[in-house]
Amino acid sequence: MVEKDCGAWINLLSHKVKARLNAMLMNLGITAVQSRVIYYILNHCQEGPVFQRDIESVFGLSRSTATGILQLLEKNGIIRRESVASDARLKSLVPTQRAVQLDAQVSACLRETDRMLTRGLSDGQIQLFKEMAAQMLCNLDDWEGETCAYVTSKKFEAEQKNMVFPEKEQ
Repeated sequence: MVEKDCGAWINLLSHKVKARLNAMLMNLGITAVQSRVIYYILNHCQEGPVFQRDIESVFGLSRSTATGILQLLEKNGIIRRESVASDARLKSLVPTQRAVQLDAQVSACLRETDRMLTRGLSDGQIQLFKEMAAQMLCNLDDWEGETCAYVTSKKFEAEQKNMVFPEKEQ
């Protein structure tokens, strides 16, 4: 096998994971990135309102890409946008009953994909991979002049339990 750089390996893994998830989720009428957005909204709306800017930030999406994803989810009855009392311009993203119904199937698909992805790896190897991936994200943020949001020991430990791997396509 030709020696690949880290970026090539990450790109290859990303495409394979996306393709597998898209195939598994096709019968539910959603894509891999939509499933992760649904999962995020469901798991964070109990802590407080979730906004489009949160989706943009967590998934590293442009405003237009996030808008497209959220419009499709809204059109398909998976989320709705509700005005916020404190600022009428802000719309919180609220999961519908359909999102709740999809949650168990989406969670099962994400768990199965993760199980297959990490098969044959020890818990220590998986932990090390997550730490290295988080450091690589920080390195790219530093390179782009942004503040690293991934590796702060306590925050990292808390976040990695609900790590959502960003995807860039709808």
